[in-house]
Amino acid sequence: MDIVTYETINVRFQQNVCFITFDRPEANNTINERLVEECLHVLSECEDSVTSVVLEGQPEVFCFGADFDEMYRKMRQGMQHAESQEPLYRLWLALKSGPYITIARVRGKVNAGGVGFAAACDIVIAEESASFSLSELLFGLYPACVLPFLIQRIGFQKAHYMTIMTKPVPARQALEWGLCDVCVPDSATELRKHLLRLRPLSKKAVIRYKKYIDSLNDLVHRSKSIALAENQAMFSDPDNQSAIFRYAETGRLPWETENS
Repeated sequence: MDIVTYETINVRFQQNVCFITFDRPEANNTINERLVEECLHVLSECEDSVTSVVLEGQPEVFCFGADFDEMYRKMRQGMQHAESQEPLYRLWLALKSGPYITIARVRGKVNAGGVGFAAACDIVIAEESASFSLSELLFGLYPACVLPFLIQRIGFQKAHYMTIMTKPVPARQALEWGLCDVCVPDSATELRKHLLRLRPLSKKAVIRYKKYIDSLNDLVHRSKSIALAENQAMFSDPDNQSAIFRYAETGRLPWETENS
């Protein structure tokens, strides 16, 4: 594999495992266009020989969702934010359906699109301090692209509840709901145990199994067009755009008054 330098992620290959670490700590590991492009490139490099892909963040935050600053700049330039969602949805599909076992090692806060990354992975290992939230509805939005992946992982009602309540779900509760598969004090040790267990799996077996399991429930594939259409409608709404502009320019949330 060629050595490539990335701006938003750190990547290392160890035998048949690829480790991808979100590396935008100054922006709470929010998702921008470059991060999506770079992750897609790495996953394309993993198709032939890698059997396990690990996603990680920092101890305080795994991924905090969309980069509002980038979203604001694009909207000011007259560009549609929804256009950047198709590659992100494609990235989550690659994690969900690609020819490798995907593992999210989750520490700290996981919000909005960060939940999408976790829900798209085959295995989620969470530290006890982790929390998962969907804050979109507070901004007049909703996680249209996240929901197909989240519903497939935890079921309709729990995904619905997370969306309308907007409050963080602690790791222990996430374990009960199936949003994470393991909840431990030390995720590094647990990750090593999982990778050791997965090491004997052949690439051929992983490819065939992932293709088969994906065929049993095609919700995320069937939902792609409607999710992207809903996303475009949301971000084209003038009221929603105004709320995003105000937040980016002043830091005030939609329900806060000028004097609050």
